[in-house]
Amino acid sequence: MRAMSGDHLTEAVAGCAAVLGGALERDWGAVRAGSLEWDCHATAVHLADDLLSYAANLAGRARDAYVPFELTLDAGTGNAGLLHVIETTGALLAAAVRTAPPGVRAFHPYPFGSADREGFAAMGVAEALLHTHDIAQGLGVAYEPSADLAESVLDWLFPHVQPGPAPWPTLLWATGRGELPGRAPVTGWRWRNNLAIPAERLTLTGLRPAVARDLALGGDGGFTWLEGGPYEGTREAAGFMVKAYEAGVHRPEFGVFALVRHEDGRAVGGIGFHGAPDEEGRVEIGYDLTEGARGRGYATEALRALTGWALARDDVGSVFATVERTNTPSQAVVTRAGFVPVAHEDAAGAELAYELRP
Repeated sequence: MRAMSGDHLTEAVAGCAAVLGGALERDWGAVRAGSLEWDCHATAVHLADDLLSYAANLAGRARDAYVPFELTLDAGTGNAGLLHVIETTGALLAAAVRTAPPGVRAFHPYPFGSADREGFAAMGVAEALLHTHDIAQGLGVAYEPSADLAESVLDWLFPHVQPGPAPWPTLLWATGRGELPGRAPVTGWRWRNNLAIPAERLTLTGLRPAVARDLALGGDGGFTWLEGGPYEGTREAAGFMVKAYEAGVHRPEFGVFALVRHEDGRAVGGIGFHGAPDEEGRVEIGYDLTEGARGRGYATEALRALTGWALARDDVGSVFATVERTNTPSQAVVTRAGFVPVAHEDAAGAELAYELRP
């Protein structure tokens, strides 16, 4: 798995500079940028400002809002100077991504209030690809980024979008910039950073499709695992998540989470939902731990954190868990987390069903 990184940003901004550098003699302020309301000059300034804002938020570890400043060009700055600003702000964001420790998160409003370093890299790449497209379209010059960059943006920021026949047309369609055969036009859109739910000693870190795919294929998903991890249940759940993503039915907030320990940044297990809530608001949950992490209360802590998050939502009315009758440690976990037994899950009574309501 090639995790989203500063190298992606460098590539995306270099592609922008190569295309726009051939149109420096044009009047960018006189031409509308593709389907946007802005002209090409305003769109280029917006791109630079976004790259700088993302760099500032990540480097400054912004918590509740953007760092309070805004990019302003010197009077008389021409197209060449503006393009240099884009290259510079892209380099600043790439540096911020490369130097941020794993797991660090900073403010971004949508949808869960924060993003990690990979998320900031992905947002910067998305801004560069999409706004270069807008400006190039307005100026009448050809532009198409690598399929790898477009696919990485989809994997990291559009987990709710079913993959299409090719990454770049799919990304354009998903952002209201193009058509895709068999799919309705997109008139409103948002990207989605992954959800991270804090607990006392752990962070429940939502898996993106690329990460889940790597885990399902036997990789580490970019995490440093406690010895013996990830356990087989996490890999199996990741595989189911990938199938849901490919089928276009994946809801990222009801996906799979890695349990990352605060004390050393190691992943010690996985937890997640079997799917989105049904019509009655019922959702099922499952979890596992690496053998070396068992007996320390991590599963109970993670279960309380995830069920607390779920039951605070309007679309969840109850959380279920099924446990093998012979698995008494797991029965103790769900009981400590507040679940109560409700039924045998099968006729033979090999599994017990537990429920938690608000």
